[in-house]
Amino acid sequence: MNKGFPKNFLWGGALAAHQCEGAYNEDGKGLCTADTLICGNPMERLFNISTEIKDGVYYPSHEAIDFYHRYKEDVKLFAEMGFKTLRTSIAWSRIFPNGDDETPNEKGLQFYDDLFDELLSYNIEPLITLSHYEMPLNLLNKYGAWENRKLIKFFETYAKTVFERYKDKVKYWMTFNEINVIKVMPYFGGGMILNYQEPDFLQKVYQAAHHQFVASSLAVKACHEIIPDGKIGMMMAGMLSYPKTCHPEDVLKNVEMERNSLFFSDVMMRGYYPAYINRYFDENNIDIKMEDGDIELLKKYTTDYLAFSYYMSSVTSADPEDNKMTGNFAMGISNPYLDTSEWGWQIDPTGLRVYLNQLYDRYQKPLFIVENGLGANDTVKEDGTIEDNYRIEYLKKHIEAMKEAVKDGVDLMGYTPWGCIDLVSASTGEMKKRYGFIYVDKDNYGNGTLKRGKKKSFDWYKKVIATNGEDLE
Repeated sequence: MNKGFPKNFLWGGALAAHQCEGAYNEDGKGLCTADTLICGNPMERLFNISTEIKDGVYYPSHEAIDFYHRYKEDVKLFAEMGFKTLRTSIAWSRIFPNGDDETPNEKGLQFYDDLFDELLSYNIEPLITLSHYEMPLNLLNKYGAWENRKLIKFFETYAKTVFERYKDKVKYWMTFNEINVIKVMPYFGGGMILNYQEPDFLQKVYQAAHHQFVASSLAVKACHEIIPDGKIGMMMAGMLSYPKTCHPEDVLKNVEMERNSLFFSDVMMRGYYPAYINRYFDENNIDIKMEDGDIELLKKYTTDYLAFSYYMSSVTSADPEDNKMTGNFAMGISNPYLDTSEWGWQIDPTGLRVYLNQLYDRYQKPLFIVENGLGANDTVKEDGTIEDNYRIEYLKKHIEAMKEAVKDGVDLMGYTPWGCIDLVSASTGEMKKRYGFIYVDKDNYGNGTLKRGKKKSFDWYKKVIATNGEDLE
């Protein structure tokens, strides 16, 4: 029996370009979809979208935490904690400002060369997402985003460009961040502005998802050809749910709810559209337009591992009145047996063990937890210290659950808690919803010095990594 984490376990942390880099219009970078998002509650930020940058409006991604200019300082702090890996993303519009450019932007390419060199100087492996909730805004305005099949070629060109450039520096890749979110948040997941009430909403979403599946398989093919010793995975939002009761209708509804998410990993991990989706497509008048070779491509070039985020679980009920949005774009109702974060996300460490076993039983391929963490409104004391014991407790319990899953036989590659340094929240655009081991002096309105400071959890996580997950106190 496995007694603990393997010696080569990849401990680290996770970021995303549009939530940390800033420098939104520097060194040839084009506008991306995330650059249009304001700071506010999720309904205002994510469902009332304008693609124009307006004067007098605060856009949190434009400066973010200025990682673009401060990455050396931040990477040094990550190295002090002992990171084995750092998950971040490449901003597509930094490489191809319009998405359909003939040639890449050299200054954008050079930035990531410099970042990866800095990481590798501390023996930190870059873990890179190709598309993390942002894409060149021009691809929406000119082509209609992922609903248009032309984006497959643009994405393939982008992927090949960065694979060739960084083949000696980056060995771990992922294609699309939380690809299953496209159905719930099409602007994040697919760069599309859609009305949920329009009759062909599902048709457009699933057609866009198909184009992403094909693009992902082409990226897998290119990665294996250009970086023979590289690994490329898919990434999805972990959406574990439980039936509200043992009533068969609740249980059946829960199966359907989980398949909403697992459909994406079924295609990308197994290489084909699962049988159950055909009935769903029939009943919802969805007709996926495929071209010759698509099915063969999906089958031949599946992803090497499954990466996922896990923050919470939800509860599913057959009663439609119970169905509502919860944290991280999940649907469901509250679980009376779980505690809840300040932002209403239910804390379920045991659910992580359940989910790891569920996924490994289903796919028998390596898994990677690339997001997990507690968003909280941290308080800085007069002496500058931050006693974030609640974060330590949250992470401790989830790491304990991970260890149990490894003992169960799950092949787990690594763990990168989300927002290892405070950054802009994806769902709200806030800074006060903090996840990091490192505090960044900035508020929701863009005010602050951007000075970095260690929280209590910094030294705690340093000890966790140093003992390979054995010392969690």
